[in-house]
Amino acid sequence: MKSILLAGGTGSRLFPVTIGVSKQLLPVYDKPMVYYPLSVLMLAGIREILLISTPEDIKQYERLLGDGSQWGITILYKIQQEPKGLAEAFLLGEEFIGQDSVCLILGDNIFYGLDFSSQLEAVVERTQMGAQATIFGYSVKDPQRYGVIEFDETGKAISISEKPETPKSDQAVVGLYFYPNEVVAIAKTIQPSARGELEISSVNQHFLKQGKLQVETLDRGFAWLDTGTHESLLEAGQFIETIEKRQGLKIGCLEEVAYEKGYITKAQLLENAQNLQGSSYGDYLIARYG
Repeated sequence: MKSILLAGGTGSRLFPVTIGVSKQLLPVYDKPMVYYPLSVLMLAGIREILLISTPEDIKQYERLLGDGSQWGITILYKIQQEPKGLAEAFLLGEEFIGQDSVCLILGDNIFYGLDFSSQLEAVVERTQMGAQATIFGYSVKDPQRYGVIEFDETGKAISISEKPETPKSDQAVVGLYFYPNEVVAIAKTIQPSARGELEISSVNQHFLKQGKLQVETLDRGFAWLDTGTHESLLEAGQFIETIEKRQGLKIGCLEEVAYEKGYITKAQLLENAQNLQGSSYGDYLIARYG
């Protein structure tokens, strides 16, 4: 499986902060925001990643992340000239995806929960074996801000509505999606919505109508953080700070994830850490693995 990481958009809800810098490069406590979704992909066992961003921002991501080899992964880059909807990612990434299944993750979503790696690996395996797509639902108090999943009495998903005025459940669709290869062909058939975008909800509706959409819910004790506003960005940083200080462990630490997954050796981890020495991030790696 391959993955596309979307790190574009204008970040207009965070103006004026994002006028001069991409939203996904903003700090969430002690790391750039993009580290968190990147760590999710690595936890899932996905090592080939296409990062899509704007013409103005793409060089900043290349400078920060390089080719990914320092973490034992491969990162390629693609420019999205202007925002045309999440589903355009499959058109821009068609050559990259090739004949593989694909995961799409939004660069401003943060996930934290027990045994998430095992859950992700199981979804990857299921997607690779069959034609099922998988999305995730998360209970929120303001579902009208999101895509909302409706379930029947047996718990089976029966509809998905984009930002409904009257939500039929409190389950929001999070920014993490797993699709079989046919998603590329499906994306080519989608017509722009009223706001002129190729909506990811249209892709999900297609799989739902075919009976090929699996919905996994992220239950109590799991945190999904959306960082699209000043308030939610601050709250996300405070959440990460609280967990890290309490546990003494890092969240979204790419060197640590790479080592624990067997992508790099301890020597490689410590070499990376030396380059970061003097920061709490680098010092953590040296103290824990040195």
